[in-house]
Amino acid sequence: MEITSRAIFISCIILSFFLTSLAQTCKKYTFPSNHVFNSCRDLTVLDAHLHWTYLPPTKSVHIAYRATQTPTGWISWAINPTGSGMIGSRAIVAFRHLNGSMNVYPTPINSYNPSMSPGALTIPISNISATYANKEMTIFAFLGPLVNGTTFNHVWQAGSTVSNSIPQIHSTSGPNVESLETLDFLS
Repeated sequence: MEITSRAIFISCIILSFFLTSLAQTCKKYTFPSNHVFNSCRDLTVLDAHLHWTYLPPTKSVHIAYRATQTPTGWISWAINPTGSGMIGSRAIVAFRHLNGSMNVYPTPINSYNPSMSPGALTIPISNISATYANKEMTIFAFLGPLVNGTTFNHVWQAGSTVSNSIPQIHSTSGPNVESLETLDFLS
C-alpha cells in the first residue's frame, strides 16, 4: 500500500511538471500580425502572457499582453508606477463587442471599485489595439517614455462580464488577487 501511494504521488508530480511545461508557451508563440518581441514572460495566473521589446533610444516599450478569454469576457494589463497592487495602476482594457469588433482603451485604477471607463494615463501610451482569436484576447500598445526607469510592478486581470460597454467586476479571490509581480523591461 505504501508503494502504491508513493507511485501515485510521484506520478502526480511528473504530470504537474509536464502540464506546467505545456502551459509555458510565450517563447514559442508567433503573432499572426507579424509583431515580433524580444522578451516574454508566461505569467503565473489567469493563463496570461506578456511579450515586450524595450526601445532604449525613446525609453519606451512595445507590449503585447495576451490571455485566454471567452468572447463575452474582458482582459486588462497595467503597470503601477507608485505601488505594488491594483490601486494606482495604469491599465489597458480590452473586450469584444457583440458585433465581433474589439474595444480597447486606457483607464486609471484609483480604487477597488474603479469606473473602468476610458481615461487618461500619467504614462504616455500610443498605438493601442486588440484582437480576439482562438479563444484568446491580445492587447498591443506602446508605453513611454518611461521616465522612472524600466522596473515596474505590473498587474493583470480578467473578468467574465461586460455590461453596456463597461467591464464588470472580476473575482476577488484566487488567481484574480494573485495577478501581480515586478517586471524589469530590460530583462
